[in-house]
Amino acid sequence: MDHLWLIFGLLSAFSASLVGIFGKLGLQSADPNAATAVRAVIMAVFLLAVVVAQGNIQQIPAIIADKRGLLYIALSGLAGALSWLFYFWALKFGKVCQVAPIDKLSVVIATVLAVVFLGEKINFLNSIGVGLIAIGALIVAIS
Repeated sequence: MDHLWLIFGLLSAFSASLVGIFGKLGLQSADPNAATAVRAVIMAVFLLAVVVAQGNIQQIPAIIADKRGLLYIALSGLAGALSWLFYFWALKFGKVCQVAPIDKLSVVIATVLAVVFLGEKINFLNSIGVGLIAIGALIVAIS
């Protein structure tokens, strides 16, 4: 159980890698905003089906009732939607092999924001890793 985060993280990375590939193929003759809206609807239907299948639909009212939690979830949803819009626009005009590494700078930005706003601690080795992610993403994107 201690390694579930790693398994799910790798599955997330693999799934996220397919977003760029399938998105680039789908955007060949589509408006990025409209394509993102269609993607969002598909995701919402799929995720609602997962919640229903797990028998967790009754937890949704509790999430809605927690106003502070709902605010942060809503802000997260807005940030995610903006991310998708910008990602699809970047894919429309750029190569996946350039856009995807730049998008992964989100790891660097999220780490900095987590340290500044959440008080999370990272050690020297973590700092080196985050720096290497930034350098690697830029090298891959601009070469």
